[in-house]
Order: sequence, then C-alpha cells, then structure tokens
Amino acid sequence: MAGVNKAIIVGRLGRDPEIRYSQQGTAVVNFSIATSEEWYDKASGDKKEKTQWHRIVAFGKLAEVCGKFLAKGRQVYVEGRIQTSSYEKDGHTHYSTDIVANTVQFLGGKQDGGSGSSYGTQSQSDSQGQSDSQGFSNQQDMSQPGNMQDGGQNGGGEPEDDIPF
Repeated sequence: MAGVNKAIIVGRLGRDPEIRYSQQGTAVVNFSIATSEEWYDKASGDKKEKTQWHRIVAFGKLAEVCGKFLAKGRQVYVEGRIQTSSYEKDGHTHYSTDIVANTVQFLGGKQDGGSGSSYGTQSQSDSQGQSDSQGFSNQQDMSQPGNMQDGGQNGGGEPEDDIPF
C-alpha cells in the first residue's frame, strides 16, 4: 500500500518570491508562507499567537506564474507534498523541509493584488483529463525536480534558517 504525502497551507508570503532557472532551463521559485494560530491562555486569559513558517518550492510554468504574480504579504493557498533534503555547509550537515507545490491559488481581493486565480501542475498519473476549471494546468510531471543544482536550498545557496521575518 502506498503512503500519502500531501500538504495544504493557507497563509501570507513573508517576502517576494525568488525565481531562478536550472541549467536545463527549468524555472524554480522559492517563497515562504506564514501561518498563525491564536488561543487564550487559561491561566492569564491573555490572547496568545504562534506563527509557523513554511518553505515552498515550485517548478516549471507554475514557478514562472508564482514569480510573476506573488509578492510579500499576498495570501495564498498552496497544495503539494513535503520533501526533506540535506546539504553540507561549513562542515556541518543541515536539513531543510520544503513543500513542493503542485497547486497555488491566489487569495484575497484587489487589496491583495489579485482575484483568487488558481494555478497548478499535474503529474502524468493525475492528468487523465482533469484540470483546474479556473487557472492553469501543466501536463508535465513536475513532481520530481531532479534538475536542481543547489540540493533543494532556497535562494540559490543560502538556507532560510538565518533569515528573520
């Protein structure tokens, strides 16, 4: 039995997306999304909030669309799979966990710079005539990046671990 690896995130971009191209010419975009949860502390009654940051990567035409239309502060819905990778820096092994997006939906109204458009990719196994009725469908298999030269790091060489948001 095969496992399921699916992530769905709704949040706001912490900075503008970074787009670059692999040696083979495939577009790769990286951006981070913040999600927050709020609760009331039982002891004090104070409102508390916790923010989580999620690293997102997209490939191909989806990456190009994200690089063109997304910006810091924009609210988005992202659907994809979780991927963990490792890389060496200064003699230490570092690990990063990304969500490899296959669908990105731009949320919000005019104040967020959009109208709720949806863009996505479909793998060969999912492409049996299915496509988003609103937006973009790519028949190529973008689920296996394989062509990235930087080991899955954001921004072409520097991990986001040290970036304050």
